[in-house]
Amino acid sequence: MWYMETQAPTAVTDRGRRSRESIVDAAAALMYTHGVAGTSVDKVLAASGAGKSQMYHYFKNKDQLVEAVIDRYLERILGNQPTIRALTSWADFDRWAEELLALHRGPDGPIACPLGNLAGELGDQPRVRLLLDRAYRDWESHLERGLHTLRDKGLLRSTADPARLAQSAMACLQGGLLLGHIRNDITPIEDVLRIAITHLRSHAVDADERG
Repeated sequence: MWYMETQAPTAVTDRGRRSRESIVDAAAALMYTHGVAGTSVDKVLAASGAGKSQMYHYFKNKDQLVEAVIDRYLERILGNQPTIRALTSWADFDRWAEELLALHRGPDGPIACPLGNLAGELGDQPRVRLLLDRAYRDWESHLERGLHTLRDKGLLRSTADPARLAQSAMACLQGGLLLGHIRNDITPIEDVLRIAITHLRSHAVDADERG
């Protein structure tokens, strides 16, 4: 049974951090495969090698563990597309799309988006919906920041809205990831990324306008 508190304690020692990380990693793997409902405390403990006292020290309720798992998913998602953190040219946006495609063309692909999995299972729960929205907005913010950079450099029209463009690209990508995984077919992801990049580039300042 999970005790009810609102904020998880922070690990302050190296050993404590390793213990907490192993619990989060185990929970992330189990929730990805079996869902949150199918992930019990005992399963997390068995997979992580942690004891119940450690579990309850760091996570007093299941919501706290889910929040940590969402953060871990986002960390891994962004780690798989490093170019997204430094989008300073249109070529960088092309490289970002290629990084995503390379990941989903791998032997385990197309891969389900772990945030999308949680949204499908728990997206109607107000607290989880807020946590997922925060994660998606963090992911999206890197696209928005890159588009602001392009606009500042005169490569994106001044009338373009980076936030709206980033949102549309994310919406395209999420739809492609869902269909790509369900159909075990990379083409939906290829198509939506091409559509997203084409839409972004339709707001580019061309050579004549710059001249």
